[in-house]
Amino acid sequence: MTNNKKITKPWPTKDAMAQIYEKNLWGGKRSEFYSGLGSHRPEIVNPYIAVISDFLKNFETPPVVCDLGCGDFNIGKELVKYSKKYIAIDIVTDLIAHNKKEFKADNLEFHSLDIAEDELPAADCVILRQVLQHLSNAEIKSVLGKLYEFKYVVLTEHLPEEDFEPNKDIISGQGIRLKKQSGVNLLEPPFNFIGKEEKQLLCVKSPGFKGVLVTTLYKVF
Repeated sequence: MTNNKKITKPWPTKDAMAQIYEKNLWGGKRSEFYSGLGSHRPEIVNPYIAVISDFLKNFETPPVVCDLGCGDFNIGKELVKYSKKYIAIDIVTDLIAHNKKEFKADNLEFHSLDIAEDELPAADCVILRQVLQHLSNAEIKSVLGKLYEFKYVVLTEHLPEEDFEPNKDIISGQGIRLKKQSGVNLLEPPFNFIGKEEKQLLCVKSPGFKGVLVTTLYKVF
């Protein structure tokens, strides 16, 4: 017996993310790349920049920073000056081309890479700000295996305010687990991330947003 049921396959993550910017699904003007209110609202952005700047300034020598999923670089541009080298990465090729034209610094590099599939540059610290929340569990696992190469991981995730079941699976793209009353917790199954230390740096609630943005520092080794 033949099963004629049509199977809908998810888009490759690169195509899904490119469409978000092409169709302005996170808002912004039609002619601009815009990574959403979470990257522009002062009550969210300013506390984040403050705590990450303090963290980076505490290194004896400025660290090499790898920003995975740098987006429109509204936040990253404020952190470049605290690094020896700042490597900003995003999967959307046109976005990276735009950022290269807009942001210039001697210690700044932009690369278009798929962080789940491609080899990542060497660095002391990796920043993942509201990136994993858009990825499937399979892609998160792929990224996670690479994070053990970095001494520090600074992770920001959009989480429910109440108790929740972590790591419900989604299809990679615009949506996040919040609509399933879930969120990413790397320490819980199926990820079981093992780090030397864990410290919450920031928890921000913004008017008009459900849930909270939680920034956690992991010392990996």
